[in-house]
Amino acid sequence: MLLYIHIPFCDSKCFYCAFNSYTDKFHLKLEYMKALKKQLKNELDNYVLKHNKEIETVFIGGGTPSCVKAQEYEEVLNMIKPYLIKDAEITTEANPNSASYEWLETMHKYGVNRVSFGVQSFNNDKLKFLGRSHKSKSAINAIQNAKSIGFNGINCDIIYGVQGDTLESMKEDFKQAFSLPITHLSAYSLMIEEGTKFFDRSSVKIDDEELSYEIFDFIKEHNFTQYEISNFAREKKYESKHNYGYWEHKEYLGIGAGAVGYVNKRRYYPSKSIEEYIENPLKMDYEAIDLEDIKTEKILLGFRCSNGVALSLFTQKELEKVNHLIENDKVLQKNQRIYNKNFLLSDELALYILE
Repeated sequence: MLLYIHIPFCDSKCFYCAFNSYTDKFHLKLEYMKALKKQLKNELDNYVLKHNKEIETVFIGGGTPSCVKAQEYEEVLNMIKPYLIKDAEITTEANPNSASYEWLETMHKYGVNRVSFGVQSFNNDKLKFLGRSHKSKSAINAIQNAKSIGFNGINCDIIYGVQGDTLESMKEDFKQAFSLPITHLSAYSLMIEEGTKFFDRSSVKIDDEELSYEIFDFIKEHNFTQYEISNFAREKKYESKHNYGYWEHKEYLGIGAGAVGYVNKRRYYPSKSIEEYIENPLKMDYEAIDLEDIKTEKILLGFRCSNGVALSLFTQKELEKVNHLIENDKVLQKNQRIYNKNFLLSDELALYILE
């Protein structure tokens, strides 16, 4: 079982961000953390302890977890500790401007062993264009600090496909990332989503599939292996176990306002409103996921990453299409699983088989 904890506070709202996060509700932080601990205890008791399960990975995301004082996480992480498997991966997201040396050091002391920095770019003009609140220098310092403190895994997020991006400008971003002690890289193509400042500005996004292929090749040349459409690792051991859990359709607890959980073939959703969540953190909306939906998700997610898809999932009619893809060198069959050879085609391949 996985555990996701959502922190909905941010220093600033990036122009592309559609996550449940707020820049004007810092006065609710303490009450929010109290409510979060109440929900966490309830779910640990009802889902983990009651059914004798273990927590394999923990991911603290947002928002910006580093907006909340590290000391506020001590009780949260102590509550989780009895249920963790040995050497569990515990990740926190962090923004370079708020992840001070002291914050990182304290989180590491509490048991967090992996940190994911929302860098997005090392170009200060691009950072300003995206609405980021940090500068390149603070991102470099934060990554170096994490290494000196002793984090096992350090991820760097980079966004591409932004107005003005070229292969050469992106190479400069990646070269800077590779010069730092990162173990993992997430390279995301900019998405324009409703409710963001960029939503009515379609010109800010570059739709250039060739650029994606060139970027992927450049990253691979620097000894980072692609194991999902947006994720690359320096070595197998640095791949995100938490993300793999989602892709393998494992159950996960979702703690916090705007989080999502998945248990007993049901997704559940705590309130997105911070005020409503504080008032009643145990109030949930539920959505049943039927077997056909689960199958579709397993195929879509399996083709997006190096997990692949079990042959046993497909009907006879679907297997005929799978064989057609094998004959055309689009997918590979190995040990009763089908593997996608081009992650950028993952959705198209899945839809071709399922239609």
